[in-house]
Amino acid sequence: MGTPSITRADAKGPVRAVILTLHGGTQRSEAPVHGGNLSWRRARRLQGALAGRVAEHGVAVWLLRYGQRGWNDGSAPAPVPDARWALDQIRATVDVPVVIVGHSMGARTGARVADDAAVRGVVALAPWFPPGEPVAALRGKELAVAHGRRDRITSYAASLEFVARSRDVARSATFTDMGPAGHYLLRGAAVWNDVAATSALAMLRH
Repeated sequence: MGTPSITRADAKGPVRAVILTLHGGTQRSEAPVHGGNLSWRRARRLQGALAGRVAEHGVAVWLLRYGQRGWNDGSAPAPVPDARWALDQIRATVDVPVVIVGHSMGARTGARVADDAAVRGVVALAPWFPPGEPVAALRGKELAVAHGRRDRITSYAASLEFVARSRDVARSATFTDMGPAGHYLLRGAAVWNDVAATSALAMLRH
């Protein structure tokens, strides 16, 4: 089991907000996340693309690397305490609003920690939202979900259902159909990046 860590991409000028990027993982694994892990590397590319879009708006982009790869069901699934730790690190550094951008398991993690006072909302890319996934932490927050119809890893239909239930508690909950895209943010990467950056900036303007 590893230790969580953060990679930072700074804003240009004073920081007025932070995007916390959360990478994907797997259902069960206590193996540490390393620099060669594909889920983390995809998120690193996403972080770079986001930073290129938002740095001039005073938005920093932080990427969390979890201590272990798996969700590992339990009272506190493995990435959730790591994400709360990352939010605490942001708060200790700069007291600004946060938007979480998560891919796959990272989106699920983001929805679990959205109840943090600093969080404005969650941008969920190809999220892993199993049936019955709790929505309570999104109360009063904003949710933007994007999912492709050719995703064979996580469920497009489950994302639609999660958005529908979230509307009962969230300030807003939207869904973007990414068409024939798959799970790994590779096909149409520029479009995924645009959805993430545009959604995050919109949440930070509210």
